[in-house]
Amino acid sequence: MPSFDIVSEVNLEEMRNATENSTRELSTRYDFRGVDASFEWKSPVVKVKAEGDYQTSQLIDILRKQLVKRNIDPQAMEISAPDFSGKVCTQEVKIKEGIEKDVAKKLVKIIKDSKLKVQVAIQGEELRVTGKKRDDLQAVMQLVRQSELGQPFQFKNFKD
Repeated sequence: MPSFDIVSEVNLEEMRNATENSTRELSTRYDFRGVDASFEWKSPVVKVKAEGDYQTSQLIDILRKQLVKRNIDPQAMEISAPDFSGKVCTQEVKIKEGIEKDVAKKLVKIIKDSKLKVQVAIQGEELRVTGKKRDDLQAVMQLVRQSELGQPFQFKNFKD
């Protein structure tokens, strides 16, 4: 029976490259000249530091732009609330990996509500979808792509 897995993975090497490119772009930006601002990569978290809340949001936009250039979906970013300590404002950008249980349950419910003839099984941080027809599996892929659950999904191990 045909099957495939739904996963949520991010290439951490590409994430590190995007962080380094953001640091390079920061050094060339005129509006950040003379400002204490930086990116710090600690897998799978990027620490963003600047002198103010507005500047940290600009830094996060720079990072988001670099992620798009590296084919990483910005939905994988989980941004923490700003933390002020003295003159420095820091924010952490965590990278979502794996499908959490509540998101997996929502995905299963969406697939079941579509009345497609497939079976869905939660296997740790991924979902296995099996069905008799390839068309049903492709319809499930389309359904998952259209679902707005706040994180990117990939499909792997497609077997006939």
